[in-house]
Amino acid sequence: MRKLVYYIAVTLDGRIAGPKGEYDFFPAGTEQQSAAYSAWANTLYPETVPTAHRAAAGLADTPNRSFDTVVMGAATYRAPLEQGVTNPYAHLRQYVVSSTLGRDVDPAVTVVPGDPLALVRELKREQGSGSDIWLCGGGKLAGALLPEIDELVVKHYPVVAGAGIPAFDGAFDPTVFDVAERTAFPNGVTLTHLTRR
Repeated sequence: MRKLVYYIAVTLDGRIAGPKGEYDFFPAGTEQQSAAYSAWANTLYPETVPTAHRAAAGLADTPNRSFDTVVMGAATYRAPLEQGVTNPYAHLRQYVVSSTLGRDVDPAVTVVPGDPLALVRELKREQGSGSDIWLCGGGKLAGALLPEIDELVVKHYPVVAGAGIPAFDGAFDPTVFDVAERTAFPNGVTLTHLTRR
């Protein structure tokens, strides 16, 4: 069965963005450190780079390695939408969970106004793809989908936000994951891969 993988960047206090969705405060290190880290991450998960940035990152013709589908919340989708980008991951099947967005926002984007758990369970049962499902945000959606999250790939940045959008915004539901792998980078970022126990 396909897995749901939450691949996300977080602050030391567990925020994935600031109170207004800001993410430009995540420290990248020196130019050399940032380039080395980005190259490593892009090699591991090239499909997580938005379509508009793939050519500049040297990924224009790079095939997807892990995911063929992305699921995101309305706030995550609104960031590119506000810049006029209605199809941010054209190289993936895209699902946006939202009760406020119209279903006709883009033919390549499926807006799901209903139960995100039902959506993910249906996607997991699909046969033949061999690829997993990327949950790219946001916190409320991650909180709702916690029962179905199989793996976490967490990029911890050495910064405290103080306020903002939590990585998980849901009911109290302690869920244990095991650390499968941890990699530290010179720019201070630690990438941790965890699997559901």
